Amino acid sequence: MTDQVLTEITLPITGMTCANCAATIERTLKKSDGVRSAAVNYATERATVELDSEVDVDDLIRAVERVGYGVVRTSAGDGGDSEATARAAELAHQRRAFLVGAAFSLPLFVLSMARDFGLIGPWAHAPWVNWLMLVLAAPVQFYVGWDYYVGGWKALRNGAANMDVLVALGSTVAFVYSVVVTVVLTTGSSAVGDHVYFETAALIITLIKLGKLLETKAKGQASAAIRELMKLQPDTATVLRDSGEVLVPLSEVVVGDVVLVRPGERIPVDGVVTEGHSAVDESMLTGESMPVERSPGDEVAGATINAHGVLRVRATQVGADTALARIVHMVEQAQGSKAPIQRLADRVASWFVPIVLVLAVITFLVWWLVVGAGFTPAIIRLVAVLVIACPCALGLATPTAVMVGTGRGAARGILFRNSEALESSEDVDVVVLDKTGTVTAGAPVVREIAFATGSSEAVVLTIAAAVEINSEHPLARAVVAGARDRGISAEPASGFSATPGRGVSAERAGQPVLVGSRRMMEEQGVDPSGLTDAATTMEARAWTVLWVAEAGVVVGLVGVADEVKEGSAEAVRSLRGRGVRVVMLTGDNRTVADAVAREVGIDEVMAEVLPDQKAAAVSSLQAEGLRVAMVGDGINDAPALAQADVGVALGTGTDVAIEAADVTLMRGDLRSVPEALALSKATMRTIRQNLVWAFAYNVVLIPVAAGVLYPLDWVPDMLRSLHPILAAVAMAASSVSVVANSLRLRAPSGVERLA
Repeated sequence: MTDQVLTEITLPITGMTCANCAATIERTLKKSDGVRSAAVNYATERATVELDSEVDVDDLIRAVERVGYGVVRTSAGDGGDSEATARAAELAHQRRAFLVGAAFSLPLFVLSMARDFGLIGPWAHAPWVNWLMLVLAAPVQFYVGWDYYVGGWKALRNGAANMDVLVALGSTVAFVYSVVVTVVLTTGSSAVGDHVYFETAALIITLIKLGKLLETKAKGQASAAIRELMKLQPDTATVLRDSGEVLVPLSEVVVGDVVLVRPGERIPVDGVVTEGHSAVDESMLTGESMPVERSPGDEVAGATINAHGVLRVRATQVGADTALARIVHMVEQAQGSKAPIQRLADRVASWFVPIVLVLAVITFLVWWLVVGAGFTPAIIRLVAVLVIACPCALGLATPTAVMVGTGRGAARGILFRNSEALESSEDVDVVVLDKTGTVTAGAPVVREIAFATGSSEAVVLTIAAAVEINSEHPLARAVVAGARDRGISAEPASGFSATPGRGVSAERAGQPVLVGSRRMMEEQGVDPSGLTDAATTMEARAWTVLWVAEAGVVVGLVGVADEVKEGSAEAVRSLRGRGVRVVMLTGDNRTVADAVAREVGIDEVMAEVLPDQKAAAVSSLQAEGLRVAMVGDGINDAPALAQADVGVALGTGTDVAIEAADVTLMRGDLRSVPEALALSKATMRTIRQNLVWAFAYNVVLIPVAAGVLYPLDWVPDMLRSLHPILAAVAMAASSVSVVANSLRLRAPSGVERLA
């Protein structure tokens, strides 16, 4: 770490045990000089810090360490290896601690049960049995449970209280009470009773440690999307130098280098194909399952797979500027941010532990002094209340679902800028679609060919392509591409000449050839009447009609229009099926707009809208009280994207405007829009389920632990006298259940089932 001017940094944090730990670190960072804002995510174990001046990152690290937590020190070139090593070490520590706890707690529990059921004969209550139990319980209390003492001390030292305080207090009360009983019984007195609770203290720590182990594993699964994305980038690249092919580390590739990509290899950088032809599998970035053909002049994205053929690619973006790096950053940014719905849980968590401590003391006093149950039963009630309370579930409810939801989206080419964007996408009333480049491909193509008697489709295209091959006009390129796609090749005509607004002319095989408008035909003395009906039909569809004549006779028509993208009509049906109103917004004339709208099933069209008027059109819908999502290309539609409640940039590969909207869809396919809305709805539903469970768990079980069910004879004894061991099981289960519920979003049918 070195001094540097930054706007935002991410610090991997270690040592957090609940949401209150995250709140403590967050407060500490916010008070540091040069920090504009800070957000600490307990689930991702990361702190995102925005800076407003030059800051030494080491100062921030020291600030975190002063309050008792750690920061993984990473470097620009380690690819996350330092953090991965630290996380693996933490998991190994949790596993080792649990195994030690289990090794001592199991015989302790068996011994306690045997004693209670009289299975060890006359020695059941001999003093040496208590001392044996103390020997078995001590390693659990002070080795396995040491983390809770350390964590609790950190929290109290910082003027806060966290889960560690509850666990340390609960287990220590049971352990110390048992030690006192053991010592007193050895002297021959039974003034404080004759029952010890060593197994209770040990099992509380061991079971909660098991819960933390499972939670750590589950959180690792929840953040798997980031790791999988980072693994896509190859470590090396084959660069073409003057000396030939050179295999170099990826970090040494610079813009302008030409890299060689063999069949089956991942393309190492973003770039442009200079030589070769292949199909490229882009599914890992865009979610598109079908490979895409790439030829010289085409752009390719790093981390995609060259399916066949050898490609030479000139690097245009390397390192942090590649599409993959930007995607990873965007997913990390979304996972590290806080959704608005998290604010309630944060407020509750900040008061939770102090309230539980007060309730535990009240419970003890009521059972001892009011009910008169005796000191020992009152202590056990106090321990049960302390142990069953679980702020972890509250802290995990929102971020784990956000982690899984954004990760699932990234795998499908759907990138949410932050948690707020994910939440805002849930209840969209209207989806406004830009036409050109969004509903349509944004480039004209040959849609239909009509031909005169004695001619044919091939003849018409051959003649038209022979002339248009000399032109750079978009319509000319569409004609040439249409001929090539149909396997038609044409020798360029000679004597090419263009008449602006009319068409082009040339000479082919000694005969004059015209390709242009009906007006051009009439001006050149060519009779167009034979194909007038066909032309009228094409024009009614808002197509551009190119008349083709040879030797003074019309041989055919070529209907050219912007092609509707595959999936656009399906996406519109899907949105309308979800009850979402769909509006098309375009600057094109009404005839063209209506024709495209009819083709995809859109009933509501705003046509002839200038770019600077699109934002006002979105605002007018919002004035009706509607929640609006605007879908555009992220460049010309930027004002409307900014005005909308949810701005959605639709693009492909490295051309996608990642910084232009709240949601970026890596595929140029409108079917990603309803999928993004479904993912948002599924994630938000999961968050609400998690929060309801976390709140309900504490609202119901804390009173049960305090003994509110005790007077009810019809309630099972297990619930009437909730034992601290059962409380520990419930506490561990609460956190694990919240994470497990979030992980359901990873299942192939997770979104479809929940949305």
